Amino acid sequence: MTPKIDWRGDVSQGTAFLRIGGGIGIALGVVMLLFVGHQLFITDIVAGMRQQEATATLMERWRDGPTAPVPVSVSEGDGTARLYAPSLGREFAYTVLEGTTEDTLAAGPGHYSDTAHPGEPGNFAVAGHHVTNGAPFRDIGSLGSCDPLVVETSSEWLVYRVLPLADEVSGWADGKGAQERCRGVAPLPPPYDAVPGAQVVPPSAVQVVAPVPGARDVEVAPAERARLITLTTCYPAFSARERLVVHGVLVARRPHSAASPSELAEGTSR
Repeated sequence: MTPKIDWRGDVSQGTAFLRIGGGIGIALGVVMLLFVGHQLFITDIVAGMRQQEATATLMERWRDGPTAPVPVSVSEGDGTARLYAPSLGREFAYTVLEGTTEDTLAAGPGHYSDTAHPGEPGNFAVAGHHVTNGAPFRDIGSLGSCDPLVVETSSEWLVYRVLPLADEVSGWADGKGAQERCRGVAPLPPPYDAVPGAQVVPPSAVQVVAPVPGARDVEVAPAERARLITLTTCYPAFSARERLVVHGVLVARRPHSAASPSELAEGTSR
């Protein structure tokens, strides 16, 4: 006699397993949403608060202390300058902090401590997040050649402009380089002739913040170095696979009593 098989127990167990698996999946989904929400929103809020605090502290120090184009002494995380990119909107106004540790960059753009200070001969290099922590450098990929990057110190305004892009070098003088807004911007002479306005490099390409970007081993006497600015950020969004890098050259400097960053960016004569 063939025994009767009761499938209800197996079906009941399978249903239970499906319910448990579904519950775990939902829970993991909620955790992921919370994590993404924290990364995208909470860190932005915290970074904004820390930026406001750093800006207030910097303004107070500038107001009460002696004015000098180069900070006499700053510690990791201290505000050292203000950075504006008028072509990216009025909201692009950040206090640049000293150093590039994880904690410092969580509060705003950070100055590579072993690079030049604003206005000095050499490469004033600054790192910033592409996403999370306020994402200060989210839109720097939109910068084009001749776009202004205005840096404020305790004593002056410094107007840098993005260098010609790699595909603009040929015919620059008779093309975009002839525009009034591009005065002072040109393909640089050797050893800077290979420095483009923007590039994407692997994370290992640390030479982009060298005195001669891209050529860490090239020696140039400090007084003969071009006065550059370099911005770096992770690329693409939500990835650290590469680095997006923007390079600019100093074209003008004005006393601290001069006009706003957007007004300064209109004129570039030295």
